[in-house]
Amino acid sequence: YFHFNSRVLILARVLPFFINYKSDFCGFFYPNFYQNTMRRLKKYDTGTATHYITRRQALNKLQLSLNDFRRLCIIKGIYPREPKNRRKAQRGASDIKILYHAKDIRFLLHEPIVWTLRKYKIFNRQTGRDRALRDFRKMKKRLDRYPELKIDHIVKERYPTFIDAVKDLDDCLTLLFLFSTFPSLKYVPRSQSNLCRRLTVEFMHAVIASKALQKVFISIKGYYFQANIKGQLVTWIIPHYYPFKEQPKEEVDFKVMSIFVEFYSIMLGFVNFRLYHGLNLHYPPQIPTAIAEISEESAQNENLFISERIAALNLDILKTAAASDGDANEENVLDMDLLSSTSAQSDKVDKMRAQALEEKTLKSLFQGLKFFINREVPREPLVFIIRCFGGTVSWDKVLFPGATFDETDESITHQIADRPNMDRQFISRDYIQPQWVFDSVNRRTLLPTNQYFLGVELPPHLSPFTSDEQGNVYVPPEEKALKDPELPEEDKISEISESESDEDEDMAASEEEKPQGPKGKGKKLKNKNEQNKSEKSTDAQLERAYWQERQEAEAEDEEEDPKSAKEKKKEELKQKMMVKTGQIHKEDANLAKTQEIQEQRLHARMVKPRHRNLFRKLLRDKLGKNKERRILENKRRRIDTEKKQQQKKKRKVEN
Repeated sequence: YFHFNSRVLILARVLPFFINYKSDFCGFFYPNFYQNTMRRLKKYDTGTATHYITRRQALNKLQLSLNDFRRLCIIKGIYPREPKNRRKAQRGASDIKILYHAKDIRFLLHEPIVWTLRKYKIFNRQTGRDRALRDFRKMKKRLDRYPELKIDHIVKERYPTFIDAVKDLDDCLTLLFLFSTFPSLKYVPRSQSNLCRRLTVEFMHAVIASKALQKVFISIKGYYFQANIKGQLVTWIIPHYYPFKEQPKEEVDFKVMSIFVEFYSIMLGFVNFRLYHGLNLHYPPQIPTAIAEISEESAQNENLFISERIAALNLDILKTAAASDGDANEENVLDMDLLSSTSAQSDKVDKMRAQALEEKTLKSLFQGLKFFINREVPREPLVFIIRCFGGTVSWDKVLFPGATFDETDESITHQIADRPNMDRQFISRDYIQPQWVFDSVNRRTLLPTNQYFLGVELPPHLSPFTSDEQGNVYVPPEEKALKDPELPEEDKISEISESESDEDEDMAASEEEKPQGPKGKGKKLKNKNEQNKSEKSTDAQLERAYWQERQEAEAEDEEEDPKSAKEKKKEELKQKMMVKTGQIHKEDANLAKTQEIQEQRLHARMVKPRHRNLFRKLLRDKLGKNKERRILENKRRRIDTEKKQQQKKKRKVEN
């Protein structure tokens, strides 16, 4: 009995150890052996919910305030995301929250400027304490050690190559040109607007030196410019120069915009530095010493004098090497020789040659011309355009420093004014309106000045940014006439025909006043229509009778003397070769439209299911363009009819 009980006790003690040993053994050699059985996954632990994080969670994770977090995201280029399924991304919550990628927030954790932003918080707390205790000596020491936010490494991180930075210059230049016109505001300090002004002037000098400007346009927003920099098209807007009106805070958030300016100013500084060194120019820009020594002001305040002369855009800035221009010209000549010497004459080579010649002539469009700008004309945009294409320009000395010649200079070829007439005029020059400069650049030739004289109604100012490749886009008749040289003659003919038709209508209206005129006309028209109908019916009857007689005669001949198969074939061929009267085939517009709709439906069926959303989006865009084109065509038609009615009224009044 004792022996049996002892065995049971031993087994009871050894068995749990054996079981634990076995489990530990399996867990040690097979780590994932018990994973599925031990822990069950909860909802939203995997999938879309783990890919997104709310803004509140991001603030807690980064330990930053909302303003600092917003500043960090703008500088780093991280923006909120829109998930496909918002309910899953928000872990079942139905309200709309601002979501970020969790990967982006983890990326921000390793950013060094996060510590600088945290230091700002500590700095504000310490300076506030010193101000409360009136310990101004300690507060001054703290202000001298103000933490500096360096974002040079972020610019290099976001734009690894120079071309990447050039591609993203559009918004940068537009915003900096806008801020360069601002006075000192609450969130826009004077130093920031001055820095924007300096950087934008430096960029304009680089474009002038490289002659990279391609297209210009005036709109309500401002002046549009497009330049070709290293093969990349950069488009920006310079705003109109109006008195500044401060906007309320609800409409414009200057604080957020100034953060963008903070990043873009450093970026444009990098780009300007690279452009200047590529063009063999001194950076920062300098003017020749011979010009600086002429004026007495340079001795008093040299920095102010140089900055004013550079901002005038009227002088060539100093170069580092004089032989660089010659080398560049030689390279261009060699490239043109290579294009002309190629044996394989293809369309691509012809296009390249034509484009190269067009760009070469465009760069020297205003070469040898001398312009003078009146004080009512905006100076900077016109000076920038004229200098980009090789012209010389000046203005009134009182208007802005940097004028090189006076209005009385007889060598001036064009004077730009924006007033109906002038008291004193010179015979040796053309007086034109500012639109002539813009239209000449877009047309790539010097346009005749008679359409742009003072007080003359200007031709329509067409946008050069609309391309022929874009389908379903409204093209005004003036633009069609500019592109096709044959169209103006047709337009003239149509105008003459329209005027003749108007005269005929007037004559008809005058004849309708007579009592017997319309009856006689109506009778004549009826008689003519009846004669035409009778002639057509008689011709058709004669043709039918002729063919019936021919067939009967052939049948009789076959019955009388049967011919061989060869002769029959010859006769059939002769009949096929006979010339018959032509018939007019009118195309049915409704039938063509139904066929087009059927083809579109078949095309839609051919689209794969995964590309169906994209196909629908393209269709919506196409329908929107068609609608816009239709609206503009109807608007133009209405304007033309109103003009015609006004012309008729004028004629009646004159008569």
